[in-house]
Parts: sequence; structure tokens; C-alpha cells
Amino acid sequence: MTDRKKKSQTTQQTDSLRRRLPERIRATRDRMSNVNLVMLLPNMTTVMALCMGLSAVRFALQSRWEFAVGAIFMAALFDAMDGRIARMLNATSRFGAELDSLSDFISFGVSPAIVIYLRSLHEWQGAGWLFTLYFAVCLGLRLARFNTISIEGREPSGSENFFMGCPAPACAILALIPTMLSIEFPEWLLWSSAWLDAAVLFLVGSLAISVVPMFSFKKVQIGRRFFPLVLVGLTFVAGALFTAPWITLSVVMFGYVLSIPVSYKAFKRTRD
Repeated sequence: MTDRKKKSQTTQQTDSLRRRLPERIRATRDRMSNVNLVMLLPNMTTVMALCMGLSAVRFALQSRWEFAVGAIFMAALFDAMDGRIARMLNATSRFGAELDSLSDFISFGVSPAIVIYLRSLHEWQGAGWLFTLYFAVCLGLRLARFNTISIEGREPSGSENFFMGCPAPACAILALIPTMLSIEFPEWLLWSSAWLDAAVLFLVGSLAISVVPMFSFKKVQIGRRFFPLVLVGLTFVAGALFTAPWITLSVVMFGYVLSIPVSYKAFKRTRD
């Protein structure tokens, strides 16, 4: 067989394999063939979130709890940015979505659980590790459900402004509330209790895999007349974060949990 015939057969086989690929995989591969640096910004942001989440474990091993919680909070900020940057640059891809999901599992499922285990639950040895595993597995199940719904397009009608269950970044911050309050009030032994950490991990993990509707602020629209009030409110929140970050984060997350009855009623109205 001549070299020309061999080359022709190889080309035909390659084209045949390419036609068998699903459309979304072919589109992603074609878009990733030539990418400039700007188009990589969303994935770079996701990788930064992953690095922050993993660094939290390192800080926890050194008993530097402030830096551990701060690293997970920074991971949440990067996670909030990557999707918006991707949509703004029209650089969304299946690869980026899968990378984001993996980053969320590590940063908001595994890392917070290990931080809490190293801080208090290690006192219970095997029993403490069970609560650690429970929280991480619940976050993994939640992310798997979210990916399945997004791929198959089975999102319930009227749920555009809601999360079904607690989102992963919020779960991480909620689980770390006792740690944050123990940093702020070290003399209060309650916040360092393994019993409290175990209860919080169980409750937050259960909330993650639930189908309780919770507000999503991604598509919230604000009237122009409310812009000054929103900006003033953000100024106060930013000032509080710099002045008393752990108390501020705890209060904000408590408020988010307390909004569940309101979000449930709002979700019911959208379905009626």
C-alpha cells in the first residue's frame, strides 16, 4: 500500500471518529484548539479558587485558623467571578464547567471539612472523621446533581432565581461559623466544641443535598431609584468586613439561612 493511500485512510478514520463525537464535545475541542490568554481568564480564576481551597488545609495543619477561613472565603470570591468573566468574554465551555465543579468540590466540600476536623473533630478520632466524610460526600452529591441537571436541561420551571438546596460556597462558610466565632471570641469554649462542629456539619451537609429553594442573587434586578441605597449598604458591609470580618460573615450567613421561609414562599408563588 502506498503512502498516499495510507494517509487517505488515516484521514478518513479521523473524520469518521470526529463525526461520532457529541456536538458539544466537538465544539469545545474546536474552540480550545487556538485560545488567547484573555479567553483563559475564567479558567485561571477557577484555578485560583482551587489553590485557595487547598491552601486552607495547609494553614489548618499549621493551626492558623484565620488564614484557613480567609483562604476559603477568597475561594468563594474567585468562584463567584469565574462564571461572570466567562459569560462576559463569551468564553464558556464544557471544560470550564467541569473544572469549576471539581474546584467547588475541593474548595467547599473537602477543605472546610478537613479544617474543621483538624480544629476540633480529631478529638473524636473515627467518629469525628465520619462527620467530615458526611459533609464532603453531601457536597459531592449536590455538585453531581447540579451538573446532571445543567447537562440534561431538567431544571424546574420558575427556579431561575433559586438554588435547590444550599449552594456549595455558602455551605462552606456556614460550616465554618463556629470556627469564625471561636477566632473572634476565644474565651467562649462553646464555639470550639466538637459537638457543635459535628452538628453544624451534619445540618449544613443535609441542607446541601435537600431540595429546599434558597435565593440566588445572580439574576436579581434592582430599580434605579434603589442604587444609592444598595451602594450605601455595600459600603457598610465592606467596612464591617474590614473591622470585624468573622462576626460580619457569621451574621450575613445566619441571615441567609433565616431567609429560607421567605425564599420558599417566593418559589411557591412562581410555581402557582
